[in-house]
Amino acid sequence: MLTLRPYQRASLDALAAAWSGAGGQPMRDGLIVLPTGAGKALVIAALARETLQADPLARIVVVTHSRELIAQNFSELTGYWPEAPAGIFSAGLGRREAGAQVLVCGIQSVADRLDAIGPRDLVIVDEAHLIPRSAETRYGRFLAGLRALRPELRVVGFTATPYRLDSGRLDEGAGRIFEGIVYEVDAGDLIGQGYLCPLLSKATLTALDVAGVGKRGGDYIPSQLEAAVNRDWITRAAVEEMVGYGRERRAWLAFCAGLSHADAVRDAIRAEGHSCETISGETPRRERDRIVAAFRAGRIRCLTSVGVLATGFNVPEVDLIALLRPTQSTGLYVQQVGRALRNAPGKRDALILDYAGLVRMHGPVDVVTARTAAAVKGREGLARAKPCPGCGALIALNASTCEPCWIEPEDDAASAKHEAAADDELPILSGRADGWRPVSDWRFERGADGLDIVLRCSDGAHRIRLALERTGFARDKAVQWWRGLGGGRAAPMDAAEALDRRDELVCPAAIRIRPSGRASEEVACRFPDGRIVSDVRRLADALAA
Repeated sequence: MLTLRPYQRASLDALAAAWSGAGGQPMRDGLIVLPTGAGKALVIAALARETLQADPLARIVVVTHSRELIAQNFSELTGYWPEAPAGIFSAGLGRREAGAQVLVCGIQSVADRLDAIGPRDLVIVDEAHLIPRSAETRYGRFLAGLRALRPELRVVGFTATPYRLDSGRLDEGAGRIFEGIVYEVDAGDLIGQGYLCPLLSKATLTALDVAGVGKRGGDYIPSQLEAAVNRDWITRAAVEEMVGYGRERRAWLAFCAGLSHADAVRDAIRAEGHSCETISGETPRRERDRIVAAFRAGRIRCLTSVGVLATGFNVPEVDLIALLRPTQSTGLYVQQVGRALRNAPGKRDALILDYAGLVRMHGPVDVVTARTAAAVKGREGLARAKPCPGCGALIALNASTCEPCWIEPEDDAASAKHEAAADDELPILSGRADGWRPVSDWRFERGADGLDIVLRCSDGAHRIRLALERTGFARDKAVQWWRGLGGGRAAPMDAAEALDRRDELVCPAAIRIRPSGRASEEVACRFPDGRIVSDVRRLADALAA
């Protein structure tokens, strides 16, 4: 029997607490956010088993969008729990075991077959970010139909990216399916703990220019994007760099802007003497299986992809990723980079080559959260870095000087336009592991409008202010912090009540404070179980505290 890692165990404990209400209103439909490679399939398997242990008559459905994920989830479930009363319902896999107590299925096969699968008590959605917001979709009809059969139905979604480009966070707005995120851990922390593979990036001399490319639905128009980037001289230059960096690396993935672009990159890689194949939505199923098997075995050095390998593709040996598809979608960026996060024997790290300027637009992959991704929406054209006028290096928008040359940059974020030459020397990871400060002790103080929590670290004291006695946004943030620190959903109304109930709270193991824009900073607390709670506060509030 496999043993859950601490953060995996913590995610299920958090889900159970949300279902029970933990002193407040129960959350029926919640999200668990785990990075690619963090073992979502294992957590799903453990959830199914523990649900049946608690209620042997419960009926569960695990639903996702691709046959590869269906097979992976079923294999993980039966490997973790060989006696599982599980079956598969998938046209793509040729199996329709509708009566299984734990049914692992594809949404395409079951959306309109509720008569076959019958009432269910729990729906587990893998890759939940692929659920459209509209209720008039397969997922919408499926969940509504199951809830009509069993009103007390619970739904839990698993994803690495709990947001969409077109409509923001999965737990916000009209038509949302999920009530909130019950647990979230990010890639940076799991890399620091050794569970995921370290990432690094190199500056590329070649950069893709998307000036003049139109947008539709929040992202670039595919035909215009491919026309802009699929140019022979650019492709040859990018591939020459890729081959140079990849000589000592085993498995490369190149994410491209269209089928013609992917074929051109493939042909250029072959011309450099390396084996390469293209996979797209048009690749026949058996041919795709053959190519992926050869890639996994090391017989193919590189795969070029159009839209099909960003989710559900599990080859831990991938140690080089070339980002050749500019996108406004933070989720797509995170999913693409996530293909390199899994550990494998002999794999020390993975290299990300960012020809598309995605790190520049969306930020280091380990600091992207549901909150920051939502903040990007609506200002997609703005860069998140600016060039130093002295040396040309990209530095943070809120930096007052450039450390390499100590020249004060112009205060103009618009000057950070995408250059046609080496401009992306931003790290793929934030380097924030060094920013965690262990907490040795804490104390509570009555604040001007609520409770102040003072955390003692080696570099001094750091204060978190809970404005419990205020109203509106300030009160909402105080309640979020109270719950994040372990308190019940019914947060105190004033400092006196908070002090009486302070035993409900859990002392963080570490705190991290770092810049988050021109006039704000992110404050994050990490707990002994690996859980992280974070928020953004104004610098003025920090100085006042």
